[in-house]
Amino acid sequence: MFYTTPFCCKHGGAAGMVPAFRVFDLFGLSVTQSDFAVVILAAGNGTRMKSALPKVMHPIAGRPMIAHLLEALRPLTPAATLVVIGPQMDSVARIVAPAESVVQDPPLGTGDAVRTALKALDGRLAPQGGIDEVFVLYGDTPFLTTQTLSRLLAERRRISAAILVAGMRPADPGRYGRLVLAPDGALERIVEAADATPEEQAIGLVNGGIMVIDAHHLRDLLDALDSDNAKGELYLTDIVRIARRKRLFCRAVELPAEELLGINTRAELAEAEALMQRRLRRAAMEAGVTLAAPETVFLCTDTALGRDVVIEPNVTFGPGVTVGEGARIRSFSHLEGAAVGAGAVVGPFARLRPGAVLEDEVHVGNFVEIKAARLGTGVKANHLAYIGDSEVGARTNIGAGAITCNYDGVNKYRTTIGEGAFIGSNSVLVAPVTIGQGAYVAAGSVITREVPRDALSIGRGRQVDKPGRAGQMRRRQLMKN
Repeated sequence: MFYTTPFCCKHGGAAGMVPAFRVFDLFGLSVTQSDFAVVILAAGNGTRMKSALPKVMHPIAGRPMIAHLLEALRPLTPAATLVVIGPQMDSVARIVAPAESVVQDPPLGTGDAVRTALKALDGRLAPQGGIDEVFVLYGDTPFLTTQTLSRLLAERRRISAAILVAGMRPADPGRYGRLVLAPDGALERIVEAADATPEEQAIGLVNGGIMVIDAHHLRDLLDALDSDNAKGELYLTDIVRIARRKRLFCRAVELPAEELLGINTRAELAEAEALMQRRLRRAAMEAGVTLAAPETVFLCTDTALGRDVVIEPNVTFGPGVTVGEGARIRSFSHLEGAAVGAGAVVGPFARLRPGAVLEDEVHVGNFVEIKAARLGTGVKANHLAYIGDSEVGARTNIGAGAITCNYDGVNKYRTTIGEGAFIGSNSVLVAPVTIGQGAYVAAGSVITREVPRDALSIGRGRQVDKPGRAGQMRRRQLMKN
């Protein structure tokens, strides 16, 4: 849903209105292209989160919420992207790079935040420079899509609005500013909830926080702001009222409330996570993945699942996971930073840690942990094993309880196992060590040096039987008691 308020409009088709602009097609939309800048407001500490982590750094589907917004903007290639942050928010500056961070100190409201950002654009805004419009967004709106952002730009250019504002109709409009419309449908002003009259509080169309502003007017509008309001701050929303006083045209467009969802509390963060998971699950199934119990599978934004992959219930994917065609991930498995080949089987109750690479047809079973290790085609480690910092050749079998000892308390060392080897149950391979191609390691062995190709290696104490000794020991214990 995307339409101007109060009546619908068509998108695109208006390139002739601005012949100086180049026309391109993005996601099937005709969009007139000009240089635009993006200002993302991200200076909030997220007080209601009760967290030392800046609000926009809280992750949703494995990615900081502000990174979702930046990813949506990337295909639109803004001329400049400025992120307004607060003091001591170096973590935000690092995550948004190469976008430029601008520090707002002290925080004097959203209008002051945009004014602070514009200092970094000195000389680049129209009419002196080539940037014709400024897109103002909020860092805690991770659900905006590239398509929606593209359409907002196209719509502002189509109707030549001084300010285009995105609105929504949430189930509970309580804390949102209200969009007050003129009889002709133009946007007359935005009233913050704290300053709204009872009549204005009754308005269902509220401010979604997004503006596209004609750069020719922006500086003058910002300079006219004052702090005569309940919070004593410079409200960016007041530029609509100022623009209308100057007889400039402003318009509101309504978007789905879901896309404009902002996040201010832990409860809202949980709701956002649930919404994002539903999106990701739906996209995976539409791409040919079977989710046996979708509501129990948790994906990351970058999870890549091939066609005909089957995900059983209660599986969690951390960042950086790829799964090849036809693989099966069984219940209660956890994967992060791992690559799973075609036709492989993982789990149940398996853990793949960063650097795990499973080639085609590998079987990793219950209570097996793989870390920084490559398992060649057809390797089987079906139960109760740990393989870390290792290279395991194709068709090797890892027995139950076998482990690689990769850490001596100071350094990590690697284990190399050749193709077709057999590692017996409860074996301990003390790295650095190499097991040759086709070699056998006897069950219960502790291997501390190289095992030659095709050798049988036994690294355990010889079994000694003492006939009758068990009975003697029992009688001795009974006499003591």
